[in-house]
This record gives sequence, structure tokens and C-alpha cells, in this order.
Amino acid sequence: MKIEFGKCIKITGMKEFIVFLFAGLIVLSSSFAQQQEPVVTGPTLTWDKATHDFGDIAQGDKVEYTYRFTNSGNESLIITNVTTQCGCTTPKGWPRDPVPPGGKGEIIAAFNSAGKFGKQHKVVTIVSNAVNLEGAQLILKVNVLEKKSPD
Repeated sequence: MKIEFGKCIKITGMKEFIVFLFAGLIVLSSSFAQQQEPVVTGPTLTWDKATHDFGDIAQGDKVEYTYRFTNSGNESLIITNVTTQCGCTTPKGWPRDPVPPGGKGEIIAAFNSAGKFGKQHKVVTIVSNAVNLEGAQLILKVNVLEKKSPD
């Protein structure tokens, strides 16, 4: 077997051909391994802290927490609604205007422990045009203890 590629590569036998083929496969596979992750375009919700644990509170107490976020995407973020699982958890406010890339905002969630007892795990869902689904939920945890009667 005799293969010539100009004056650079000259393969005269089967052994050289196999070595050449193997080297070519290594070069090709290394070029595929270096492909970059696709760039995500659109608004992205990035939370300073997406879960808050109030710890122990007495039955009947009302607590609230301010969740802070950044739009780390490359388009304006528009929050159209904030929903909760039940009436005991209430969103008190969120930005009504578009949040530009790099802009910051906050959502306040309140919890009323009246009629609740034990460990509570409430989810606040953000309805928006964000491209990251993991940024669409906030978690509120609390352990409601029985209210002690004054003696």
C-alpha cells in the first residue's frame, strides 16, 4: 500500500496507515470534547437565598421574609404573578415593572400560623418570563409550636 499526501505525509505500509488513522481519530475526538456549553439567553432569576427557615414560632404568630434576587440574564425580567399554596402564606409585594439585566428586586412573603401546628413547608411560585425553572420557587419553612396559655 502506498499513499502520498503531497510532500508532508507519505504512508508506505499498512502499519503506518493504521497509526495515521488512529492519530487522526485522537485529533478529531479532542476537538469535539472542547465544545462549549450553549449560551443561555433571556432573563434569569438568581436568588440571594431561595429558602428561609423561621425556626420555632408560637401558634398565631405572623412572620415575613424578604427574598432578594438579581436578574442575571441578558433580557428584562417580567414578573406577572406570585402564587402560594394556601391562604396562610401571602406574597406582599414584587416588582411590577420590568427588571433590567443586572437589576435587583425583592419579593416579600408573609406566613400566618393561626390554625397551624407542627412543621410547615410552604412554596411561593413566581410566574415570570425567566428561562431558568429552578428560579421559579421560593421555600418558607417554620415549626409552629402550641401557644402556651399565660399562667
